[in-house]
Amino acid sequence: MKNKIVELEVEGMTCNNCAMSLNKYLKKQGLEEVYVNFATKEVRYEANPAVKMETVKKGIQQLGFSVVAENLPEAWWTLSRKLGVSTFFTLPLFVQHLFHMFNISGLSFLDNPWVQLAFCLPVFLIGCFHFGKSAYHSLVSGVPNMDVLIFIGSTAAFVYSLIGTWQGVAVYIFYETSAMIITLVLLGNYIEHRSIEQTTSAIKELLALQNTKAKKIGQLGEIIWVTQDQIRVGDRLQLNEGDKIPADAKVLNGFAEVDESMLTGEALAVEKGKGDQVVGGAIVQTGNLQVQVTAAGRDAVLGQMIELVKSAQQDQPDIQRLADRISAIFVPVVLLIALLTLLISHFVFDVVFYQALMNSIAVLVISCPCAMGLATPTAVMVGVGRVAKNGILIKGAQTLEVFAGIERMVFDKTGTLTTGAFQVQDFEYFTEDQDQVNQIIYSLEQHSSHPIAESIVKYFEAQGLAQQNAYPLLAIEERKGVGMKATDAETNIFELGSVRILKTAPATKFDLYFCKNGELLAGINLQDELKPNALDTINYLKAQGIEPIILSGDRAEKVAATAQKLGIEKYESAQLPTEKLAKIKAWSASASTAMVGDGINDALALSSASIGVSLSTASQIAIQSAQIVLLNGDLSYLKTAVAISKKTLETIKQNLFWAFAYNVVAIPIAALGYLNPMWGALFMAFSDVVVIGNSIRLKTKKIF
Repeated sequence: MKNKIVELEVEGMTCNNCAMSLNKYLKKQGLEEVYVNFATKEVRYEANPAVKMETVKKGIQQLGFSVVAENLPEAWWTLSRKLGVSTFFTLPLFVQHLFHMFNISGLSFLDNPWVQLAFCLPVFLIGCFHFGKSAYHSLVSGVPNMDVLIFIGSTAAFVYSLIGTWQGVAVYIFYETSAMIITLVLLGNYIEHRSIEQTTSAIKELLALQNTKAKKIGQLGEIIWVTQDQIRVGDRLQLNEGDKIPADAKVLNGFAEVDESMLTGEALAVEKGKGDQVVGGAIVQTGNLQVQVTAAGRDAVLGQMIELVKSAQQDQPDIQRLADRISAIFVPVVLLIALLTLLISHFVFDVVFYQALMNSIAVLVISCPCAMGLATPTAVMVGVGRVAKNGILIKGAQTLEVFAGIERMVFDKTGTLTTGAFQVQDFEYFTEDQDQVNQIIYSLEQHSSHPIAESIVKYFEAQGLAQQNAYPLLAIEERKGVGMKATDAETNIFELGSVRILKTAPATKFDLYFCKNGELLAGINLQDELKPNALDTINYLKAQGIEPIILSGDRAEKVAATAQKLGIEKYESAQLPTEKLAKIKAWSASASTAMVGDGINDALALSSASIGVSLSTASQIAIQSAQIVLLNGDLSYLKTAVAISKKTLETIKQNLFWAFAYNVVAIPIAALGYLNPMWGALFMAFSDVVVIGNSIRLKTKKIF
């Protein structure tokens, strides 16, 4: 049994490297399932009795971060206020710098270096505490971040200017450079944080669905208002028109139309009555219901959705690993390049020292490891969030990456390509005692939840059979992929299922056979129809170069007919679950293969494919078995999942190209002296914003 998951909100993380250093520290403490997201300020890990909370909090503080206590007001000294104060003192210095560049007489009092120092000092102190603290702790943790470069660059300009002020040498004074570096980077951080909030909107919207109160029905029938975390399995709840359903539940009484669009992406309301399941987070549009809670909190479908979206956003695809390896050595390499720029410019090319120093500072402030660190997480956050809004759950960024490159897609037939809503086409009896045969079949199928069994039960009930007509059976057994088996008080053995229950080949082929003690007494033919969007989905996959295959346990004639209607050339019929598993393993070994099934009978095959896709509607085993879950069971959403996966991978590649290209081009330009440090700070500040902005485009980008 897994330990409890601990969740903390941590302030002070400014970039992906901050998250990496904190992640590294927590894992060193022996903690597992560690997840750190600097964008959402979230830190999660699996509780370990050997690691005390006080130790974790103390370590987080030593890294320069702070754990936010619950119910405390937001800190006053926020990033926006730091930016406001810095801008107030920096703007006069920048304006005076522009006046000098264009020989305009302006703020003459700022010609005094001591006045410039007075304006620069508050900004420099803000930079020292904001960037210096983060830089120091990142060096201590062994994962140096971008703040190291910013702190060294702004400090070098400030100290050099201070020396020039003390010595009275005007050409050594660059207070505006130090102030502008700090202010522009703060501006970039501010815009970056605001932009990242848009990439994490999916989780916030899902969490908002959980924030609700409920009307609990007490033992005496009284109504008691309870909060979300007070709801327990077995509680009875009253749901009225307009109420948000607080947990997964079964309807006891009443009738209502329920809007599940925020969970499944299905626009139309769903009718719910006695015996139906309702999902937490949905909204009662019309009507009233009394329900009994079947799952709450993290165990409910909504809770699992939130956990899966969070887990997906922390996962790293293979494409990001190269960027991470480069990011790990990026800061030391840039420091070396900056030092070489200073030394070579001054001692080899006889560049005056202050200009060589400016070139070196430009190298420091133009460099941006954060763009590489943000390239994948931001795109994944948006991509996973977009599919989640459509009722599609994707387990991890690696799933997105693999799914975008799928070469073949294998489909179960019944309930996946076809509706699964079977109808009995005809019966053929090989005995005169037809009534007893009907009673035994009715009794057998009542003990199965398979769609075929449900359709046969409904057929007999429509013929007038009821519970009192059931035949008394003993030792009832359901055999996956074969059928039902039972005995009676006289030790007769009854079997209902596929042709596998017969000892010899039948003279007439049926979908189902019924035998008593091995003797064939009846045959049943069923009919099923294609799902409305099946043909369109198959055509889309073929257009994308993905080979569709049918892998079914149904009869060869029926599978062939379905394949012909859909234009699928390759299909396999009469497959047991173990045979399906062997086929999927073989196909996955030769090419990237996705298996699409109902998440119950196909659990083995789903878990063995390169990617398992479940079409079950909000079933627990579907969420556990597959890497991709279509909560509404609509096959057309498979197109959406494929398209968004491809667009997400494309966005990641674009982001990484920009991040690499930016640094490869910008650093040499700065080292050669063609870039003023202030412009360098501006470009660096917005390099992250370009990456994040490109990721945000994925929210509305046309996918078809």
